[in-house]
Amino acid sequence: MKDNIEIEISETNRGNEQIIINKKHKFNFSFQRKDKSKIYRCTEYKTLNKCKSLIILNDKMEVLKYESLHNHLEKEIDVSISVAKHKIKEEIKKNSIPMDIKPKHIFNAVSQEMGLICPEYSTIRSQIIRNINKQFPPNIKGFDDIPIESEYYKTKRNENFMIFKNTDLIIFQLPFQAYLFSNYNKNIFADGTFYAAPKFSYQLFITRTYVGEFNMSNTLITTINFHCDFEQGISNAAKKVFSNINIKYCVWHYKRSLEKQKNILCYHEVKNNNDYNVSNWNYYENIEHLTNNASESYNSYLNNIFPNKPLFYKLIYILKEEENLSYNDYQRRTKGNWKKKQKIFSATDEIKILIENYKSKEINLFYNGCNRNELIKLWKECLIDLNDININLK
Repeated sequence: MKDNIEIEISETNRGNEQIIINKKHKFNFSFQRKDKSKIYRCTEYKTLNKCKSLIILNDKMEVLKYESLHNHLEKEIDVSISVAKHKIKEEIKKNSIPMDIKPKHIFNAVSQEMGLICPEYSTIRSQIIRNINKQFPPNIKGFDDIPIESEYYKTKRNENFMIFKNTDLIIFQLPFQAYLFSNYNKNIFADGTFYAAPKFSYQLFITRTYVGEFNMSNTLITTINFHCDFEQGISNAAKKVFSNINIKYCVWHYKRSLEKQKNILCYHEVKNNNDYNVSNWNYYENIEHLTNNASESYNSYLNNIFPNKPLFYKLIYILKEEENLSYNDYQRRTKGNWKKKQKIFSATDEIKILIENYKSKEINLFYNGCNRNELIKLWKECLIDLNDININLK
């Protein structure tokens, strides 16, 4: 038994045994003898240094022999990185839900334990992410690999998240979401994102509904306002699904086209398709929703969660968590625990007055005879005024 030798357990990047001696040198496992003692050699043994240092431990991790014959500099920084990686990896293994793991939170806890010798987060971040990903279920590499049933589809309320799958489409929805669309379908928002879709898929398409007033289950909605951008495929599909649909294209997209003076595409859409006319983006009777931001902002939120295209099961987990947040939010609001901010109503009133003013101006233009350019100019001024209202509210 040797005194004054501090031993810490670690492992290589490939998961092989490794020990740290006195926070200065790393020794990799070499072989085990018949008496179950293990021999570890310095990590510089197979380098140009050909370091001959070794240590022998019994099955109780007690030192039987230690030959300190190092012919190279001490490697405190390299050692600290290995120790930090190992400690973080052990913490990750303790977590039963890998999707919930926050790499920086684990690092902060380990860094406090290690003290001043802990390396910077940036030096081991990629390794931490790899270790977390190894805890995930086998990744889906193609659409055909997606299982019809999986324990990962079950929610906290023990409901099945996946409701449909064919050769090129998979639909996720829970009973609570179906309830919202059944009872609050006056305004439906739709938008797709490519960034938050898994690598093997083309697009993640999300539909949302707007709950303006609660407990509307007995209210009959005769016309559905379907909000989307100017992708004709979306509006055509919506018309096939809903017989009582009123397409509302996003004013923000139209505004951007006008500001960049790139409205040639919109011109051809107006010319070749009667649905792309001024009534679709004036929003006279639907002042609450001028844009499709209800869906687009949510897609942007998902894109920020996933810096790269997500793993399939990681995406499913996040969507389930988001649904659970919406469910709890709805329950709190229906019970009166949460209330809508008054600021929203005041902003809506101010915008409605502005739009009504421009509506009157447009009527005067029609009576006096006008062309398309005059209408565009009028509503461009309206959009500028709307933007000024938005700035003042911030």
